[in-house]
Amino acid sequence: MGGDTFAPDVNGAANFSLRLAAGLASRGHDLHIIAQSHDGRQGAFPEEHLGQTLTVHRLKSFRWPLHDWLRAVYPWAIHGHARRIIKEVRPDVAHAQSHMLIGRGVITEAARADVPLVVTNHFMPENLIEHTPLPRFVWPLAIALAWKDVARLYRKANSLTTPTKRAAAYLESKTGLRHVHAISCGIRMSDYTPDFTPKADRRIVFCGRVTGEKMLPDLIEAVSRLPRELDAQLDIVGDGDQRHHLERLAAKLGVGDRVHFPGRVSDEGLRAILTRATVFAMPSTAELQSIATMEGMASGLPVVAADAMALPHLVRDGENGYLFPPRDIAALADRLERVLTMPNEERQVMQRASLRLLEPHDIDTTITVFERLYRGEDVTDPVTDVPPLSAKLRDQFRSLARRAKSAISD
Repeated sequence: MGGDTFAPDVNGAANFSLRLAAGLASRGHDLHIIAQSHDGRQGAFPEEHLGQTLTVHRLKSFRWPLHDWLRAVYPWAIHGHARRIIKEVRPDVAHAQSHMLIGRGVITEAARADVPLVVTNHFMPENLIEHTPLPRFVWPLAIALAWKDVARLYRKANSLTTPTKRAAAYLESKTGLRHVHAISCGIRMSDYTPDFTPKADRRIVFCGRVTGEKMLPDLIEAVSRLPRELDAQLDIVGDGDQRHHLERLAAKLGVGDRVHFPGRVSDEGLRAILTRATVFAMPSTAELQSIATMEGMASGLPVVAADAMALPHLVRDGENGYLFPPRDIAALADRLERVLTMPNEERQVMQRASLRLLEPHDIDTTITVFERLYRGEDVTDPVTDVPPLSAKLRDQFRSLARRAKSAISD
């Protein structure tokens, strides 16, 4: 398995690769990971991750100068390294988690060695273009060429996957490829702790990379528009190149004392922050699935999310939270206020809906489907659509919503 980001990186693609690899290892598979080195070492090392021992082939890398944490391997060496590692390991199957550098080497050399190849797409050039030196006026052309490159490489795969149906349709529309499998990244819900008791304060939480495509200025401005008497607090968990800009923006908008930046935290620290929160917010317009949103849902949180890309697969408007038109700050503030001011019993309905909608995204199902793909079997994509709430629960929700609206009006 190889991709351009892996632990200790913290992002959706790295987290998925790590959870899948550790899950496969727990079932007795021998995992070899090709990943960038963060400390200058190069070679194959046994590494402990999520309680499992993985063999990680670390390659020398450098920090990409236009990004705060992304590391890149030396492109002129990757094909030689991938060829050598495939020859030494003699894998039964190769799984590429990207196509840029390491992923490109895995795809090309696995195909050349006639090793069965599975590719998972986490890529949207729109997410990376701002971290290149290209002037903005050439971005549309660069994005079109990037998708053309993706199509050329992904044609080599025996199986092609991406996390959601909408992401699969998007990939097919951009590349002309067909039969893309929609397989959730998966999450282990038992790792998270929902709290159904009344909250002592009103806390909004976002977790993820603090970068441009997450639209975090919109979230901070929305918080500044909330009634001051709510004393709503915002936790932005994670780090990235936009952090200092966001800190200055919060101060400028007069909410510097209510917007908090814990930075990167441990898994335990993140789960504690999620448990004590009132609502999870995801303003991003470029999510192929959003493991972060799934973590919020696993913690029993209502979600306020942009009606964009894969987020509507996770958020049902009025059921486990609210969707808002992307970049509509007034609508974002309105949806946040709705959740923050609703009675606890109404919020509990949304909390339980989040848990219910997340159940089909169990990580063990994901691992089983990938095992079948690795064996070359035909698979049916896991069903992640959950039937709507029963009439009884729907009526209960509507009744509570009417009471809440009446209370706010009074």
